[in-house]
Amino acid sequence: MSRTLSIAAAQYPLSEMDSLGEYEAKITRWVEEAVRHGAELLVFPEYAALELGSLSEAGRDLTGCLGAVSALIPEIDRVHAALAKKHGVTIVAGSAPQLRPDGSVVNVAHIFGPNGAKGHFDKIMPTPGERETWNIKGGRSLKVFDIGKAKVGLLICYDIEFPLLSRALAEAGADIILAPSNTELEHGYWRVRIGAMARALENQVYTVHAPVVGQAPFCPGSPVNAGAAGIFAPSDKGFPPGGVVALGEMNAEQWVHATVDLGLMAQVRASGAVQTFRHWPEQPGAGPLPKAEVIDLTGEA
Repeated sequence: MSRTLSIAAAQYPLSEMDSLGEYEAKITRWVEEAVRHGAELLVFPEYAALELGSLSEAGRDLTGCLGAVSALIPEIDRVHAALAKKHGVTIVAGSAPQLRPDGSVVNVAHIFGPNGAKGHFDKIMPTPGERETWNIKGGRSLKVFDIGKAKVGLLICYDIEFPLLSRALAEAGADIILAPSNTELEHGYWRVRIGAMARALENQVYTVHAPVVGQAPFCPGSPVNAGAAGIFAPSDKGFPPGGVVALGEMNAEQWVHATVDLGLMAQVRASGAVQTFRHWPEQPGAGPLPKAEVIDLTGEA
């Protein structure tokens, strides 16, 4: 039986802002455009919130930017929650640095359901640059979000390059694994894209890659960004031979859309040319993984 979900993955540019109102207007335009094209699940990139550092002089250096953006997380949440509810969609907001009382920082993405429910995910695997320069600490909790039509796993950028994280999400029931990213060079973009495509193959799930794009010299944490959004599937019957369901134009500012068939994915798991999800435990060294928490986003907050 066909079970479909329309997804929009953002190739999102950072903008220098003069006010919170300008930020809200920009996010509103982006969401409204995706909704006009039928999107039910909208994914913004890693560190898309860093553009809010431009609202203050403190945000002109890296430490000040992290603190300024962290302080604005309640406003980021307000904007995205209201839009998700207004349009009856699920939105993954661009991730933001969040300061902890001990002075460390986590890279957190918030996800908003259509009826007011909210969840969050802390990036588990910070990159060397995040660890050494930003003092980012990794989270430890894996989460799958039930959005009604599908169960969605959320990872952030470097996380998708580590197979056991995605496997734990798939074992918890994820039909789709999201990988918002922020990469300076095309090398980084390709690492995330290759990781996303490999995780789709291994787990027989859809994966969604949404990057920041373009130049942002005003942003000390993300002055140069490269990438193209993509929606990927395993290379098997019913899917494109290369597993690329949809792919954006490199470094363009745009949404990338696809309607994915979750029933088809279930058929491939059961009777595809290969059954990588089913056969995973047969690998030497395969063992029990941490349990991912399943969070219901279909209800009210």
